[in-house]
Amino acid sequence: MYLSVNGECETQKIIEKSRFITVSKHVDGEEEAKKFIADIKRRFPDATHNCYAYVADSLGNFPRFSDDGEPSGTAGMPILEVIKNKKLYETAVVVTRYFGGIKLGAGGLVRAYSGCAAENLDAAEKALFEQCCESEYAVDYSCVDAVMRYCAESSATVINTEYGDTVTFLIAVKQSEEAKFNLGLTDRLNGKVAIIKRKEYFFPFKI
Repeated sequence: MYLSVNGECETQKIIEKSRFITVSKHVDGEEEAKKFIADIKRRFPDATHNCYAYVADSLGNFPRFSDDGEPSGTAGMPILEVIKNKKLYETAVVVTRYFGGIKLGAGGLVRAYSGCAAENLDAAEKALFEQCCESEYAVDYSCVDAVMRYCAESSATVINTEYGDTVTFLIAVKQSEEAKFNLGLTDRLNGKVAIIKRKEYFFPFKI
């Protein structure tokens, strides 16, 4: 399991008349991180700098950063250190700067970029990515409320619901809790549930 941001988060801050816009996002691999950075640059094409850092995998094997024209070591690396210190993976952060006319100096830049990254990541929604089992649960219409209540009581996440002759829930359950979840739901519904396991993968469970 590993911790990451969930979705995208944008924050802004003015420091000595320069405007800093920070955007963080969950990325699934280096190609997605590069695409995210390119998207931010297109979003702010007239910015003075678009500095970034990311850890693109779940093991910390692909850390990358860029100062994008700021003095070496004053932007990208400080952003990366914040990501690492917060123990986040599959996370990319871009700090965009619109220069306001006042130079901050090397120390000021480090504080500005690291501070903006830290504030953004503190504000971002986090998720614990754990190995999950995704299964289909087919029940009668009379059981729908009971299934929803049972999921709300557990750490399971309802991904999709289809209504036909029966109601079929697509539910993600932590792999470590699958057997207990299935047994409990079957007991709650007096056996009136058909379960078909579909696949296993890492899923973002909110914390």
